[in-house]
Amino acid sequence: MDVTITPARPHQYAAIGELVAGAYLDGGLLDFGEADPYLEKLRDAAGRAAHAELLVAEDEQGAVLGSVTFVPGQGPYAERARPGEGEFRMLAVRESARGRGVGEALVTACVERARARGLTGLVLSTQHSMHAAHRLYERLGFVRTPERDWYPLDGVRLWTYALRL
Repeated sequence: MDVTITPARPHQYAAIGELVAGAYLDGGLLDFGEADPYLEKLRDAAGRAAHAELLVAEDEQGAVLGSVTFVPGQGPYAERARPGEGEFRMLAVRESARGRGVGEALVTACVERARARGLTGLVLSTQHSMHAAHRLYERLGFVRTPERDWYPLDGVRLWTYALRL
């Protein structure tokens, strides 16, 4: 499958927001389902694009296959990055495109962007149940950093991974 990674364009924001929200809902990753307050943030692709780099994976016909938010430094979408590091968030791939290299292409695009900016590392947060994502991150050289794990809500622990650049 030919996949192109580009900055998302405004006409794609609604589709990206629904893709990301759907991936989290369908994956059982939201504690409160449709009532989860995080769902609003997942759907807000335009907000992410205004404060970070919203990337989209497209097929040769221009269909949206996935998305990720690359955060090149501090700002409203930075959660775990230290000075000199970047991070990425909200990686999602359309169910029909999973297992075909889309997620890897999106993560690789984040790594390339971090290197191009001279960042010293790239970090991410993930839920402990995201086993396929963990395998992808580890295959790409990310390592678990449990000392950076955190709790965005009571009882919700997010694991962290980091890649030194």
